[in-house]
Amino acid sequence: MSRTVDYYIAPISPWSYLGHQRFTAVVKATGASVRVRPFDIGAVFAASGGVPNAQRPAQRQAYRLVEIARFSTALEIPMHLHPKFFPVPGDAAARLIIAVERFDGQDAALRITGAVFAAVWAQERDIANQTVLSELLAECGLAAERAQQAQAPDIQALYEEFTRQAIEAQVFGAPSYVIDGEIFWGQDRLDFVRKALGGQPSP
Repeated sequence: MSRTVDYYIAPISPWSYLGHQRFTAVVKATGASVRVRPFDIGAVFAASGGVPNAQRPAQRQAYRLVEIARFSTALEIPMHLHPKFFPVPGDAAARLIIAVERFDGQDAALRITGAVFAAVWAQERDIANQTVLSELLAECGLAAERAQQAQAPDIQALYEEFTRQAIEAQVFGAPSYVIDGEIFWGQDRLDFVRKALGGQPSP
């Protein structure tokens, strides 16, 4: 029987970007269902005691860059350590992902999510810009009207609800994969996610 993963992500998260391709491969290999749940990372940090990267001690900021570079190299995923448009508000991109999942389903939502991540970290594009978001829709073969639909009050309400659900589930960072109430935090936990979904760990 197929299991369901609540996939909590923040559009500007480098770790969400680094894990996304492997996560989608795990989903495909295990036949799992996914509910893509973009959330307001600021609200989740406020509820869980987290702080934005710029407010962390210098040594933590420095080590974060070391780890991002290590994973980028090891996974052969192209990435700018200091992208031109980071940080920027991720709310508009989050709402776009929600609108795509609502109208086009799981696979389309995963596709636009990957495009949003790559736009920030590989292509240095501004995901807070509506023109950029419309371009990403076109590049993913999705309907242009999703950009307008993403600005509707009901989509904003879903964004707020997903943020509330994240806090309720005790999510405190992105990406987080929640399976039957069990949290797997971070892209480096994907082998555990695969195992929980009934697949074999990576060699």
